[in-house]
Amino acid sequence: MPATDASVRRDGDALVFTGALDRAAAAALWPQASAQLAGVKRIVLTNVTTVDSAGLALLAELAARLRTRGTAPRIEGQPAGLADLQAAYRLTPELDFPA
Repeated sequence: MPATDASVRRDGDALVFTGALDRAAAAALWPQASAQLAGVKRIVLTNVTTVDSAGLALLAELAARLRTRGTAPRIEGQPAGLADLQAAYRLTPELDFPA
């Protein structure tokens, strides 16, 4: 697996991502991020440099899992690529598919 500069850490009620959320990062960060979901209310992307479709899939799946636990996560930050991908996949700002 290629090396990645991306990381995720828990900070209070937030999962805080940094670096480029690309295919390598999504694969590397999934186990760590999904294991820290209990009590998360925010997904913070302010230190994320770019997001590709794999990164969006990671974020959307984390958000979906939070919704199944009864939390509508707040997404903070708008890294490069995110808005275009949200539009392309018709996702809401909360990374959900519209009803």
